Amino acid sequence: MQCEMCGSKGEIFRVSIEDAILNVCKRCSKYGTVLSKVMIDEPKKKEKEQKRVEKVKPQPEKEIVFVIVSDYADKIKKGREKLGLKQKDFAKLINERDSMVSKLETGSIEPSIKLARKLERFLKIKLVEEYEESSKALPKAKGEGFTIGDLVKVRKR
Repeated sequence: MQCEMCGSKGEIFRVSIEDAILNVCKRCSKYGTVLSKVMIDEPKKKEKEQKRVEKVKPQPEKEIVFVIVSDYADKIKKGREKLGLKQKDFAKLINERDSMVSKLETGSIEPSIKLARKLERFLKIKLVEEYEESSKALPKAKGEGFTIGDLVKVRKR
């Protein structure tokens, strides 16, 4: 068995480290409280290793991406004017600089997702849209994993 902290092989101990139970080597066991020594039977060890070797086909993962709408500047300005506030007063209300509000309204800078959410709450407008993206699996390299060389080959195509 391998140490879950450093990866070394050898005598393994079950240790409590910061409320986590880990199987670690003697050297790494000093970082926590030793609970017991781990005994592994050879047939069970080979059986566990064989189970790990089973390959699972990677499923395309769906990822949610947050995007700021393209007409955010107009929406912010109209929302502020609807409340009857000047840029300076609105900036104080949302705890931002008045120059930031000015730059947002002119479209000089795009708000972060966090700031856009804050503006949405105050102005009762929609600035952030959600998109669901599915990632396509990259071609697998020969051997253990994907290398930088494989990335260069993918880019050239």
